[in-house]
Amino acid sequence: MPAMDLFAEELSDYLDTDKVTKVRHAYEKARCAHEGQMRSSGDPYITHPLAVARILSGMRMDHHSLMAAMLHDVIEDTGVSKEELTEEFGETVALLVDGVSKLTHIEFASQEEKQAKNFEKMALAMAKDIRVIIVKLADRLHNMRTLGPLKPVKRRRVARETLDIYARIAGRLGMQDLRIEFEDRGFEALYPLRARRLRAAVSMVRNKQKELVKHIKESLENQLQRWGIEATVIGREKHLYSIYRKLQGKKKFRDITDVFAFRIITDDVESCYKVLGAAHMLYKPIPDRFKDYIAIPKANGYQSIHTVLHGVENIPIEVQIRTKEMDAIAGSGIAAHWLYKSEEDHTSQSRARRWVNNLLELQQNAGNSLEFIEHVRNDFFSDEVFVFSPKGKIIELPSGATPVDFAYSIHTEIGNSCVSCRINNRLASLSQPLENGQLVHIITHEDARPRAIWLNTVKTSKARSAIHNALKSNQQQDAIDLGRRMLVRTLAHIDISLDDISPEQFAKTYAELECKSLDQLLTEIGLGRRMSNSVAKLLVPERAHDVATHVESPLTIDSTDGTMITLARCCHPIPGDPILSMIVPGKGLTIHLDTCKNIIDSKQREKINEVSWSPEVSGEFPVDLLISVESNRGIFAELASRITAMGANIEKIQYKEQDPSRNQIRMTLGVKNRVHLADIMRRIRGLRAVEKISRERS
Repeated sequence: MPAMDLFAEELSDYLDTDKVTKVRHAYEKARCAHEGQMRSSGDPYITHPLAVARILSGMRMDHHSLMAAMLHDVIEDTGVSKEELTEEFGETVALLVDGVSKLTHIEFASQEEKQAKNFEKMALAMAKDIRVIIVKLADRLHNMRTLGPLKPVKRRRVARETLDIYARIAGRLGMQDLRIEFEDRGFEALYPLRARRLRAAVSMVRNKQKELVKHIKESLENQLQRWGIEATVIGREKHLYSIYRKLQGKKKFRDITDVFAFRIITDDVESCYKVLGAAHMLYKPIPDRFKDYIAIPKANGYQSIHTVLHGVENIPIEVQIRTKEMDAIAGSGIAAHWLYKSEEDHTSQSRARRWVNNLLELQQNAGNSLEFIEHVRNDFFSDEVFVFSPKGKIIELPSGATPVDFAYSIHTEIGNSCVSCRINNRLASLSQPLENGQLVHIITHEDARPRAIWLNTVKTSKARSAIHNALKSNQQQDAIDLGRRMLVRTLAHIDISLDDISPEQFAKTYAELECKSLDQLLTEIGLGRRMSNSVAKLLVPERAHDVATHVESPLTIDSTDGTMITLARCCHPIPGDPILSMIVPGKGLTIHLDTCKNIIDSKQREKINEVSWSPEVSGEFPVDLLISVESNRGIFAELASRITAMGANIEKIQYKEQDPSRNQIRMTLGVKNRVHLADIMRRIRGLRAVEKISRERS
């Protein structure tokens, strides 16, 4: 019987005759389009789309997906156009095929750029129809199953791309069966010798453990029977790539293989918790190794109870407990939508949709395709933590995420305006990594703005992109504000205000300086690209001499929260210090101590201006201290105690041994002002072990 006839019979098990006919029509179209084309194996090309459709039928995918599978390469490899597919098979099928098709008519600078651009195109199509990625995963799965005839270089490239991208997408969408096969086949293609040796070693160990596995399985089954629970106990083997990754993490082979894994399948959720009780009565549970993904599902919709038990001879036993539907969804993920119509299924689908929408948001904020795919790798394919909002909503974040990441996951405006947070009802740092189960409350202020320092600790691409965008927007406004202050101050000394200057004179100045508006002109001044004196001479040419000869009063520094006024790292000025400012083109004003060598040695005196601290300036300012101490085991604790008691933070500390009896400590502290620093230094000098303390300056 011809392959398509046999496939049609299989499809009739779950599709009606009309839909099977449409799938057959798509097959015939693909067969004609690929006529004469052969795969690397020597098989006719049509065997590939048919195999992809078979994979999808195993997931019970709908007829549109199967038709797209049959046609998925015709746009890319034949003369068939998207418009032709739309006319013959409808817009839905054409959209799916186009979403899976690669960009073949564009020249790319590198293989990485090509990969990134194609993934970006697919992600945009996924946002319209999630089935695009399911068809693509099935396509990639068959390609991985038929890697053998490819040249070694291409085989390794396809395998690496599969491990880096497609295995992770499958996992993210809850399609664990695909993920495991992707990982094992990718591992074997990349490292064939390692895979063979590891497989042989694992097989040897498992043969030795057969009797023990059988004994544990029977013990679990007997326990469940005593409790009157109907359930199926299945031995579960760790797949090859999982073992390999654990070995890379410095775990010993024996520690990995001396763990017995079982899955217990029940009929309903209530029975899952009964099984948990029965298992814990049979074998003692290991503390901190219990996870309830039924109550708190993973982001991909995965649900199961995980527990680890002390088995016979103290060997760990990993047990997963779930319902039949949870088990099916754990294997098929989002594809289970077309097989089950349950609450779990809809949860899985909505989570997948949310993931795809987040992908789209990332794509819109990324600078280019390479940046987008890097965001995807870093953000969406990491381990997860689950925390709670004050309203009880579960928020899933990458491992290591901070309260700032949490704030941006709620809403961009929440992130932009956050000033502090409470974790489990206690004040905490915005840079503190979050842990599973914590309750996070973000405190906001309408005047708050994102800080560049957040970029050092945030983990999510959404937070990073939002902070970058906000800083860029703030920089524009800060530059305008600073430029206005500088120009107004210059004009004020000749008793002129901006309102006194005619529109005609503004227009003439714009033309002279090639500016389009006052905001652009002020931005140029604020960024240090134009001097306020020079601009003032053009705006009031009749008073140019007065502008050139007057002495400007110092600009007042009342805040360093903006992006246009920064404190020099070379000398760390703090409120109360005599200071000067240096105009740095593109960055605004940098504040230095008036004794800083970068100021003294500067040959561009016209860019140096007098500035002064506002009496109201507040905040935390870094300052460096150099402390010589006698060798003393408890000196660090004593220093830290006195410094924190004075309300200062230790930002950085370095230690250097000068000789066997003397050490040198270099500290960076966060202080309020010069008086605060003097008080701290006085307290430190009071320590018996401190021989000398001084403030480091450039």
